Amino acid sequence: MNIKNVYILDDRAILYVNGEDAKEFLQNLISNDVNKVSDTNSCFTSLLSPQGKFLYEFIIIKHKSGYIIDCEKPQVDGLFKQLSVYKLRSKVEILNLSNEFVVAAFSHEKFLTFEEAQDVAGFTLKYREDPIFLDPRNKQLGARLVINLEKLYLSLKKLELQDSNLQDYYLHSHKLGIVPKDLNKLQNKLFGIECNYEELNGIDFKKGCYIGQENTARIKLKNKLSKRLLPINSVQGELTEGESIYHKQKEIGKVLIEKDYPFALIKFRDVNFSENIDFNTKDASIKIEKPNWIKI
Repeated sequence: MNIKNVYILDDRAILYVNGEDAKEFLQNLISNDVNKVSDTNSCFTSLLSPQGKFLYEFIIIKHKSGYIIDCEKPQVDGLFKQLSVYKLRSKVEILNLSNEFVVAAFSHEKFLTFEEAQDVAGFTLKYREDPIFLDPRNKQLGARLVINLEKLYLSLKKLELQDSNLQDYYLHSHKLGIVPKDLNKLQNKLFGIECNYEELNGIDFKKGCYIGQENTARIKLKNKLSKRLLPINSVQGELTEGESIYHKQKEIGKVLIEKDYPFALIKFRDVNFSENIDFNTKDASIKIEKPNWIKI
């Protein structure tokens, strides 16, 4: 990522969780430990089904007396409804502020030019009252600014950042092996731990109970993780969502996201798996790309 570039993430949405019980409310739901979230640290997390399957993922940022939730825009309505279902009698207010706030991403190198910055994933600072944080999933994804839409372009001008092509950011994320969009296509199709959330700092195995915790812990403790979500690239032909991936007629995985920045659930422990060979679907030849931050 160029140090002068900024990417307006118009595909992101903002929820705000506030109230006397906000911290406990989130802690009982999410796969990470909300106690990690402070004025100087943000965290990545997920909301799973009771069976431990993927439903939603998001970043939590401390802001004033509550918590900002940075999530993908196509997921925001579902996440809002799900949180509202779990609210029950909790003293919590959940607001959708997506029409008022926007998320902008810029480089890791630019983030380190701030005087208070620390080179730690999730490290958070304030710029004119607005939170800026180094992406808690992976520092190579750069930093994010969550800001009121009315203040956005003046702040970007003061920061000497120039609006750049969002597709470049998506491509960068895909190359890193981190899903940039189309998260709804993953819902209930794989376990949260198969989304590489341990490596992306999205699961805390030492915290107390949360939704989906039982199966997540069992897979981890019994070393049952045999499939992972990995980026793929079409060498020839077209991909189709849901189709199987083969090597020498042996099924090795399934395409879950087929367009633009494709991902597949891969049996990475299978003897037929190797990132150095081509695989096939019904209509395409593909490469499976294992990110260097995943140790297999």
